[in-house]
Amino acid sequence: MTKPLASRIALVTGASRGIGYATALALAKAGAHIVAVARTQGGLEELDDEIRKDGGSATLVPLNLTDFDGIARLGAALHERRGKLDILVGNAGVAGPSSPLGHIELKPWNDVMAVNVTANFQLIRCMDPLLKASDAGRAVFVTSGAASKANAYQGPYAASKAALDTLVRSWANETASTKLRVNLFSPGPIRTRMRASVFPGEDPMTLDTPEQAAEFIVPMCAPEWTETGKLYDYKTRTLMSFHPPA
Repeated sequence: MTKPLASRIALVTGASRGIGYATALALAKAGAHIVAVARTQGGLEELDDEIRKDGGSATLVPLNLTDFDGIARLGAALHERRGKLDILVGNAGVAGPSSPLGHIELKPWNDVMAVNVTANFQLIRCMDPLLKASDAGRAVFVTSGAASKANAYQGPYAASKAALDTLVRSWANETASTKLRVNLFSPGPIRTRMRASVFPGEDPMTLDTPEQAAEFIVPMCAPEWTETGKLYDYKTRTLMSFHPPA
């Protein structure tokens, strides 16, 4: 039986653990060839082993996403070898410092913005023509409720996710008349290492797993998905539209 994403190429960032790992594995099970991007070589190799167990295939790309020239080289390599990209999952992110804004130095602020915003901008720049070369390009970026809640002591993270939301929505509006569909996915509290670092007193066993969240990202990557410029809120299982403030 033909798998639903057979012959499709999917690039997933932050693929060595957490939601990125689970999403890459789920997309591979659906038949996609995975271009797995992460800083951690060992995590990528573990992912590759799991993908191969199910008969799938992957290309491993050890890359720090703050290497913006490296992202450009990846885009050029995909163009040369594949000629297209069908799926982009922008999952990689960092939490940054949990401190009052007045106590945060400029470097940690810049570090959060580099990974959570600028790297995704560079991905958009470099992957846009490849996704448009697909018959049904799909892009999903992992955001956070922090973007709208603006929680105390999470200023850099909240600001970066709010910037990401606007960046992705702008791209969705720019590409609305094309075959490319661009959306956001907000997982809410999920049992990840990053979540545990921010909320160390929380019982992780009360949270859903990355694998559970990934099940809802995969349909957003399929050719049959037609919505664009929307946010899927995993916690409420709701596809949401954006509205201007009252």
